[in-house]
Amino acid sequence: MKYIVVLGDGMADEPIEELGMKTPLEYAKTPMMDELAVKSEIGLAKTIPEGMNPGSDTANLAVLGYYPKKYYTGRSPLEALSIGVDMNTTDIALRCNIVTVSEDDLPYEEKTIIDHSSSEISTEDATVLLEAVRAELETDIYKYYVGTSYRHLTIWDKGEVVDLTPPHDILTRVIGEYLPKDEKLKEMMKKSYDILNNHPLNVERAKKGLNKANSIWFWGAGTRPALDSFEEKTGKKGAMISAVDLLKGIAVGASMVNVEVEGADGTLHTNYEGKAHAAVKVLMEDGCDFVYVHVEAPDEMGHQGSTTNKITAIEALDQRVIKIIKDEMDATNEPYRMLIMPDHPTPIRCRTHTSDPVPYILYDSTADKAATWHYNEREAKDSGNYVEEGYKMINKLLTGEQE
Repeated sequence: MKYIVVLGDGMADEPIEELGMKTPLEYAKTPMMDELAVKSEIGLAKTIPEGMNPGSDTANLAVLGYYPKKYYTGRSPLEALSIGVDMNTTDIALRCNIVTVSEDDLPYEEKTIIDHSSSEISTEDATVLLEAVRAELETDIYKYYVGTSYRHLTIWDKGEVVDLTPPHDILTRVIGEYLPKDEKLKEMMKKSYDILNNHPLNVERAKKGLNKANSIWFWGAGTRPALDSFEEKTGKKGAMISAVDLLKGIAVGASMVNVEVEGADGTLHTNYEGKAHAAVKVLMEDGCDFVYVHVEAPDEMGHQGSTTNKITAIEALDQRVIKIIKDEMDATNEPYRMLIMPDHPTPIRCRTHTSDPVPYILYDSTADKAATWHYNEREAKDSGNYVEEGYKMINKLLTGEQE
């Protein structure tokens, strides 16, 4: 038996008036997921424990079977693992996004945050800009490391876990009240605007109609993580397929195989097919029992507030990932179970994450089931199936039981 998770990041949503009070998942054309739904268990799972923030870090740990209240030490330390930064026990990792703030004559504190991803900036462009920041701001205490796209890392020697606001939570808002209380962190963010706003690369980006990547933004502070081995926990050799440093870092911490897919970049235009083919290969040729296929695009489109593009991302997940995996796995005659779900909702309404339960499909290629469900939030709720402790979903996938 092989085991597959297909994770549509932020795919769940709320009813939208322009869609006839349907969610993007309900409105989208998803024939593959609907075909699976009638042969599967569907329901809702609560991936965010009470009292915890609804981050992709917390939620994906839960889906992988790691109880977040036990294992979570912050988002950035997981990304540090992916980048290859060996943190000391006294280090604090900070997420260092390259964001777009309003370009005006107002003081930095009175600027507005426009775009948390700087028009989904390429890693190549971001590297140039982060190098400019590093040249001016890096010291023995604060070190900067390049990640992927807009997502980068700062290590603070002998720092502290301070309260910081994710930029995607405050899009379109004036930033003053959300800046760090720590004066040095705030000072570096303010100086980064002076370094980046008129950088030649940003001038060229603006001419192309792209948002300037004109400020760094610190958030997600945390300490060195300590995850148990996925294989030791489950008895299954696992692999991760993702374009996002957070997920790659979780895989490193859990001693899973990280599978690199050319053209997988975490955007709407990622290499969906490449991820699907890689998933089957790692199971059938490379000796893994379990694969986690993470697709970032629905979440990014939720943050951008684009209903149309979120629907496009969901439809791509259905036809260009899930259908390929199913067709290729069926052709091998190898029995398998596949869990399809989001980690958390990213509603168009608020353009950030919420803690609401998310819909899941649990499909078993060997089971003989017949139902009339479609895969969406409403019918998942109507099914009556509810997993209160989302970190136990992995047990349902691997054993058919929650415990």
